[in-house]
Amino acid sequence: MRHFRVISMCFLGIATLAGCQKSGDQEVNRAFQDVNVVDESNLSDIMLTVADPNEAVNYFKRTVAENPDRADLHRGLGQSLIRAKRPTEAVPVYERLMKLDGATDEDRVDYADALLRAGDWPKAEATLDAVPPTYETFKRYRLEAMVADSNKEWKKADSFYETAVGLTTRPAGVLNNWGYSKLSRGDFKEAERLFADAIRQDSSLFTAKNNMVLARGAQRDYNLPVIPMSQVERAQLLHTLGLSAIKQGDVETGKGLLQEAINTHPQHFEAAVRSLRALDSNVSN
Repeated sequence: MRHFRVISMCFLGIATLAGCQKSGDQEVNRAFQDVNVVDESNLSDIMLTVADPNEAVNYFKRTVAENPDRADLHRGLGQSLIRAKRPTEAVPVYERLMKLDGATDEDRVDYADALLRAGDWPKAEATLDAVPPTYETFKRYRLEAMVADSNKEWKKADSFYETAVGLTTRPAGVLNNWGYSKLSRGDFKEAERLFADAIRQDSSLFTAKNNMVLARGAQRDYNLPVIPMSQVERAQLLHTLGLSAIKQGDVETGKGLLQEAINTHPQHFEAAVRSLRALDSNVSN
């Protein structure tokens, strides 16, 4: 009887040990899963910031295939495709993301951005209309301004641009876009002012410098603005100003500006040389 009790206690101890072992294994597995989630999250962040965009696309494609219901992975794939300048491929990714639990208003705005980059303006507008008015971000208003511009809804565009400028600490790009909108409407003075503001915010933004010269040329002001510029930029801006003068019918002034551009450039300025030759050829003919 004593032997039976001892054997029973041994079996009970073994069963308890097995239960502890099983419970311990589960805890270890859970711990490893937690570590893997942290590592995956860190890797995703790296892929979205410092990795080559196309490498990031490949990474997120693999992880999405393994976890098709994960909204964060679809989001990472869409963002990586945009970084890789592949918006047409990003659009269906965002379409799938919109159907998943965890999709946000920010994702909807990113979807609209992908649609605009892919050239589907009507669908982008409809997507932005579906974003609640309480969701107010720089990117949302920048896109709203671009859509309003394309529809020639000038008051709405100006309102959206103004709001967007107030929601960012780096407004140079949106100021340049707003200036170009004014330029396209023929409001050259206001366009010039906005381009000047953009350059003050970011003196390296050559697009704004070139646009500013276009605005001045449209007013038949053929003097370069007093803005920071390198010697190469000065030559390029003189070239733009020369072409603008020719377009206005001020041919001799344009020829002089093209020649000045050629003389200013530290190397051979092929584009300006071609423009001057074409002009001389047309005059001769």
